[in-house]
Amino acid sequence: MGNYLKGRVALVTGSGQGIGRAVAISLAEAGAKVVTNNRAPVKKNVTNQLDEAKLARLTPEQLKWYHEEVEKYSGDAETTAKAIRDAGYEATAVFGDIANFNEAKRIVDKAVEVYGSVDIVVNVAGAFGFAPIDKITEELWDKVTGVKPKGHFNIIRHAVPYMKKNKWGRIINCASPAWLGGGGLRQAEYCAANAGTVGLTWALAEELAEFGITANVFCPAAKTRASIDMELFDKVVAEDERATKTGEPFIPYDETPPPELFSAFIAYLASDEAAHITGSVFMTMGNFIGLYSYPAITTSMVSMDGPWTMEKIIAEAPKTLLKGYKNINQKE
Repeated sequence: MGNYLKGRVALVTGSGQGIGRAVAISLAEAGAKVVTNNRAPVKKNVTNQLDEAKLARLTPEQLKWYHEEVEKYSGDAETTAKAIRDAGYEATAVFGDIANFNEAKRIVDKAVEVYGSVDIVVNVAGAFGFAPIDKITEELWDKVTGVKPKGHFNIIRHAVPYMKKNKWGRIINCASPAWLGGGGLRQAEYCAANAGTVGLTWALAEELAEFGITANVFCPAAKTRASIDMELFDKVVAEDERATKTGEPFIPYDETPPPELFSAFIAYLASDEAAHITGSVFMTMGNFIGLYSYPAITTSMVSMDGPWTMEKIIAEAPKTLLKGYKNINQKE
């Protein structure tokens, strides 16, 4: 992939497997020294949402498929780092939970100790849970939003001083198409976490521009270990506990493309070639890369004769503010 990132140090959270692993390898192939990260060494490879009770509800055929597929996603930060080193590039694994402020500092400090600085942060780490809003527990909410956007902030907070010192930096945060909500998801905490990630990134793009630091978001749809959860979860829970309103995944597992097809795009965003790209949100799926538009006010109304009253709003809104209006359930 050339030496577009030669001399740069990249820290990739959530890079033990899946999207993070693909991104870490692409950054290394582009010449970066890579620090890989996930919470801890993997002792037993399992999915996050299918516990033993749910697995027991699968048919023998479904259970066989589950075990075959989950084995394809074994790995952690060290196995990713080893794969990079075996390919002839430089990489070091640092385990730690980015949701913990002090742990995040230790991860960044270790990267600086090993390679001298941190130039590129790619936050891929995330968490999710399946539950309709009236069944989301405080624990689930905190678990998911503790990684995004809080964990992403934690890493960025400790890495930015090095980027400011060098007058160069790249912050690339992984969100999800779920940042827009809707789509039939029943995962409000996950939608909120990803929307928060977008908001955080937009703020940083403006705040850090004068230091030569860019900040962007990519929203992937890719086959990962989480795809196994999506494929099976709704088949083993009650209708009022399903992750989607339809009870079906958005994209069938076998039709979901792997992250390796777009991972080079993340390396591109980290390069000098993309120095002018900041505050942008991209969708990445297979060979498709799309750029989201920025939110904009499309209609408005103004009261020219004092405060708004209910009567004035009822009379005016249908003609101006709400002319041609469609709500989120009518947008198609």
